[in-house]
Amino acid sequence: MISRALAKSKLHGLDPGASVTLISAGKMAASMTEVFLKNWRGEIRDGLVAAPVGELLDRRLQFFRVGHPVPTQVSVNAGQRALELARDKGPSSVLVLLLSGGASASLSVPVEGVTLESKIQATRALLRGGVSIHDINCVRKHLSRIKGGWLAASTAARTFTFAVSDVVGPVEDDPAVIGSGPTTGDPTYFEDALRIVNRTEVRPHFPLSAREVLERGRDGYGAETPKPGDPRLSSSSVEIVGSRHDLVGAAASKAMNLGFDTTIIGSPVIGEARQTAPSHLKRVVEAASKLGRPACVMSTGETTVTVEGRGRGGRNQEFGLALVDRLAVLNEDVVVASVATDGVDGPTEAAGAIVDGTTLARSRELDLGTPRSYLDRNDSFTFFQALGDILITGPTGTNVGDLQVFILPGSSC
Repeated sequence: MISRALAKSKLHGLDPGASVTLISAGKMAASMTEVFLKNWRGEIRDGLVAAPVGELLDRRLQFFRVGHPVPTQVSVNAGQRALELARDKGPSSVLVLLLSGGASASLSVPVEGVTLESKIQATRALLRGGVSIHDINCVRKHLSRIKGGWLAASTAARTFTFAVSDVVGPVEDDPAVIGSGPTTGDPTYFEDALRIVNRTEVRPHFPLSAREVLERGRDGYGAETPKPGDPRLSSSSVEIVGSRHDLVGAAASKAMNLGFDTTIIGSPVIGEARQTAPSHLKRVVEAASKLGRPACVMSTGETTVTVEGRGRGGRNQEFGLALVDRLAVLNEDVVVASVATDGVDGPTEAAGAIVDGTTLARSRELDLGTPRSYLDRNDSFTFFQALGDILITGPTGTNVGDLQVFILPGSSC
């Protein structure tokens, strides 16, 4: 993806002697950097890689093993170093940013008045409240000195961003949302961020110090993020080099090669996991009615979970759990796998789970209790672990949202 994008981008026309500063951040930072190093023929002056997994790839690049989904002190160190690198560059320099999902937590530079601990509490409150990634990143940008266009605004260098998107609706692959848009103008305002943190599900858990910073910003006592059209961003360009569509296209090709009559549901799977799963199943059954057997229906997206219980789980496991009762009474057998492409589904070691028409009966044989009781506790991991139906891949080094695979009888995937 990156090699093709490089060949077509403005970078391709630069003098090979141009001095490049490389900043790579997110769950795919290590793999994206490796591809860039293999394909870039010019000089690399300096730079950094900020990733939750990986290792030092080049002596010219500092490696920061950062946290996710909440920032760590290493994330702050990486963010501060990224700003230093950017501010040090003049108009003749070139800054290349390789961005992927997870970059928001990888590069963290809190504004004055917000500590790292407050940023961690704020992030957890937003995640716990089932807030969409668009809204989470709106808040993040207004508590940061690097997100929301600030990185590009801090440098005089020509800036080229290549991004792999994990962002779905309402504005799909929005560069202002991917990694909280460090080189893209931000169309949101302090007032928008305040509306989000004042929601019933978020406000009780959101740190007071961070809310006060947002309130001061709304009242004109804090600098707004650079907006689209800001002249400080005039030398910055962004190109999307990968997304969920690449993922599901490759997966569908594999399914067809295995002999499945395959179709893709193109619209993203979004919304509260337990509510989205049953309605999405109806769409799958309808789509499968037009296919031969064995059939495979695929979709991608990223749901949310409003955490009200004290259990363990993630959005993919909760998506599967919400289907247990319905799959047990379908007229046709369906096997479902819902998986996080980064290999990490919520604060668990699972990437997702598998569920089918036998799941309910097997859970009763083990006297596990009702699926509903596990949903109420947000304890999907415990349910599927007891059945042996969790999927564990470990961190994959990629991140393009979630993949749902529905198999209808005749074979297995």
